[in-house]
Amino acid sequence: MIFLNDSYIKEFQSPIELVEDDKVITSDSCFYAQSGGQPGDKGTLEINGQKFNVINTLKHEKGIAHVLDQPCEISNGDVTGMVDWDHRYRLMRMHTSMHLLCAALPYYVTGGSIGIEKSRIDFDLGEETFEFETLNSIINDFIKQAHPISYQWITNEELDQQPELVRTLSVKPPRTNGKIRLVKIGTIDLQPCGGTHVANTKEIGEFQFIKYESKGKMNKRVQFTLS
Repeated sequence: MIFLNDSYIKEFQSPIELVEDDKVITSDSCFYAQSGGQPGDKGTLEINGQKFNVINTLKHEKGIAHVLDQPCEISNGDVTGMVDWDHRYRLMRMHTSMHLLCAALPYYVTGGSIGIEKSRIDFDLGEETFEFETLNSIINDFIKQAHPISYQWITNEELDQQPELVRTLSVKPPRTNGKIRLVKIGTIDLQPCGGTHVANTKEIGEFQFIKYESKGKMNKRVQFTLS
């Protein structure tokens, strides 16, 4: 998918693969499909000169399903899609922040949810403790250090030989054509991920810790927002 190689591409063109009521499916798209705790992209599709609003994006067996705010009666033709950039970029900043939290808290991740206003990530600390109030200082230092974000691909076999790369207990790393994409943030974090991210931590802005909650023995929840 286009977004796996470049999160900054905002527009794409593709023929229609299938239409299912309010869903327009294309084989490829720069729209991110909802998964791994990250919401699907919003935006617009133009088909044969008619414009439609995209209110969500989902995975589909034939590609990417763009969910419209109304049924689509056009069954074939070429699609021009434009991502709602403000929505996408905010989620990119949020998602990259979650990787920084993984760098600050070297524990397994048991869950997470990325939102526009605030996000959360759950860790399994076991019997250990952590001064969560220090996160503002730690994460904002990471941001100011301007770490570049890059990607590399490894095979399923290579990942199986390096299980320590997988930080999530609740979500398996997405595998694309027998390969897994690794997201590398400078020298501080490396893990499989299929989401969208900024190109440099300095783009994130100010990280603001909201609160810490204990959600059971294996779930210690961190909520945060961005300026």
